[in-house]
Amino acid sequence: MSEAQPPVPLSASSPPPGGILRATLAILGKDLLLEWRTRARLNALVLFSLATLLLFSFALGPDTAALRRSAGGYVWLAILFASVLSLGESFRVEAENMSLEGLRLLPVDGRALFLGKAIGNTLVLCAVSLVSLPVAIGLFDAEVTLDAGRLVLVMLAGCAGVAAPGTVYAAIAANAKARDVLLPLLLFPILIPSLLASVKATALIFQGDAMGELSSWLSLSCAFDVLYWGLGYFLFPRILEEN
Repeated sequence: MSEAQPPVPLSASSPPPGGILRATLAILGKDLLLEWRTRARLNALVLFSLATLLLFSFALGPDTAALRRSAGGYVWLAILFASVLSLGESFRVEAENMSLEGLRLLPVDGRALFLGKAIGNTLVLCAVSLVSLPVAIGLFDAEVTLDAGRLVLVMLAGCAGVAAPGTVYAAIAANAKARDVLLPLLLFPILIPSLLASVKATALIFQGDAMGELSSWLSLSCAFDVLYWGLGYFLFPRILEEN
């Protein structure tokens, strides 16, 4: 009798055509179903982001003009701080219940795990921004001077820019003892270009784009997304092996 072969790790598997897509949808569906059943993470993130916006408004005082000028930056800081909780929680569930070990043993390409997790994190951050943005507009007396479609595009590009590297570093920090401290230390320096582009683009939508700068900042945000989604897609299987 032949000896039993060990399970094939994620990075060594050779998925059939369409296998990555099916696995991505399965992982994404599992995460969204879990989130829908509990809704604990989403509720906590929304409340946290709203509390952050309130603290910013209290710290700046009654200066309406200053609040209006800084509205874009405060929105993205609230989303950034909430993202640390969201990204860490997305892998904490897998690590505590040994689910990640089970996913490694499945005949699924590791890139599908990255895509499923990253898309799920993007959707969660978009949901947080969907609630936080109207509150920030009313709280800081801001006004959307350009069309709403551009604002949606800026928010989507910014959330995707946080989710892709955030998913990678959340996987790296998942088994660390000080993972709650390690994740922001790894993530925040990387996000500076994306955060800067998102803040500038949002500020232009609130204050007007007389010089036509919006397209440049949006291009920077999209370029950051392409770079880090591509890096995460190709490097994530290796990260799973080393983790």
